[in-house]
Amino acid sequence: MNIFFSSRRLQAFALGVGAVLGFAPFGWFPFPVLALALLFYRWQHAPAPRIAARIGFAFGLGYFSAGIGWVYVAMHDYGHMPMLLALPVTLAFAGVLALFPALAGYAQARLHVPLWARLTLLLPAVWVLAELARGYALTGFPWLTVGYSQAAESPLAGYAPLLGVYGVSLVVATSAGLLAWGWQGRAQRSGKLAMLSLAVLWLGGAVLRGVEWTQPHGAPIKAALLQGNIPQDAKFEEGRLIGTLELYRRLIEQTDAQLTILPETALPLLRETLPPSYVERLKAHARAHDGVVLAGLFEREGENYYNSVAAFGNGEEQFYRKNHLVPFGEFIPVRAVLGWLINEVLQIPMSDLARGGAKQAPIRTDGQRVAVDICYEDVFGEEIIRALPEATLLANVTNDAWYGESHAAMQHNQIAQMRALETGRMMLRATNTGVTSIIGKDGRIRAMLSQHTEGVLQGEVQGYSGMTPYARWGNAAALLLALGMLAAAWRLRSR
Repeated sequence: MNIFFSSRRLQAFALGVGAVLGFAPFGWFPFPVLALALLFYRWQHAPAPRIAARIGFAFGLGYFSAGIGWVYVAMHDYGHMPMLLALPVTLAFAGVLALFPALAGYAQARLHVPLWARLTLLLPAVWVLAELARGYALTGFPWLTVGYSQAAESPLAGYAPLLGVYGVSLVVATSAGLLAWGWQGRAQRSGKLAMLSLAVLWLGGAVLRGVEWTQPHGAPIKAALLQGNIPQDAKFEEGRLIGTLELYRRLIEQTDAQLTILPETALPLLRETLPPSYVERLKAHARAHDGVVLAGLFEREGENYYNSVAAFGNGEEQFYRKNHLVPFGEFIPVRAVLGWLINEVLQIPMSDLARGGAKQAPIRTDGQRVAVDICYEDVFGEEIIRALPEATLLANVTNDAWYGESHAAMQHNQIAQMRALETGRMMLRATNTGVTSIIGKDGRIRAMLSQHTEGVLQGEVQGYSGMTPYARWGNAAALLLALGMLAAAWRLRSR
């Protein structure tokens, strides 16, 4: 652990921790820019590539330890993993994620380029390429992608409909490089040019925020988002089942909404085991308001089990089945080797599910089309846009009760804000313990329930049609920009 025996690495670790303040619930969006600017400065002065890698690892260890430490709560408090095992596993997870900024640090140090090109081309490019790699490797873990810190109040959020979250990350990292360049050359013409470029970049984002990429579709409808606040450790207890069903029936019947959405697995049963009389009451309520009730539950088809959302209303039932499953929580990777971890150490119900289709039809209701995603799926913007342009509304159902009183739920809500910005559509979030919210197409929160309370969030929501540039290009545009910047830096390398 000699990582802590160097002041530069201690400083890098502290910078990583500080960068987390840019994310929800803090929302101090300039902090990641400042943290990256100082990291880039450290990388620039690293005497060797291996030293730059260690600095990057220290930054990443602080960043991820502070940012995703809530993994411990899921494993220890609800997965019943012993503390002496859960703590090192959480730290090891942060360490694995820290390898990506370490790799970025090493890669940039291997290329000798002029200072301005290193700070404004090379470093932003390798940072974003490392984030992209993390977002795809081993099913992907793009949580804390730095672009999320700019949703939704930052001027840089204006770039989201163009380039998506990785494009916003590229602008954040470029801003950090310009800031570092401007500071070092503050008494010279180059420093003034850097600061002028930084101002133009941020002003451009503010201007883009005023662009209307999508158009209203149909008349507004009334939506009701239910938050049952069922304790995670009681959710699957047989003795609590009737009470859970009655709770959601009562909350549903309090509303007069055309679109009523329940959280992920709000009804903790297989669809085939739901009492027919209960289902008929849900359908009758939906028909009375010319709408649908979307309920999270499990489905079985043959030998396969699915984490699903069922739509009850007029006509045939509609379903969405979760496609992007969480390793260990919903499926067991390399079962022959790791199956013991789920079966013997962790106690997670329904932990080996089947995947739904990659492209599924949106749920139809009253002239609108609702693209549903379940829990962790909304972390993957390129998967959300599969439902476009047909979908006019987005809906995320989730259960972040796994993470207790931690910052995970607010971070997850901020991720959903980015999805609204990228697609130009409203996002409706129904959660078990929070954050239940209505998010406008501009990424701003229109209404929100308090966490860890039982309640119904009602509001008028508007569907939208049309395609943002990001909805057409996906992550390809940000990837090509980063590769282009890397290629430009390569051409400027010292010979």
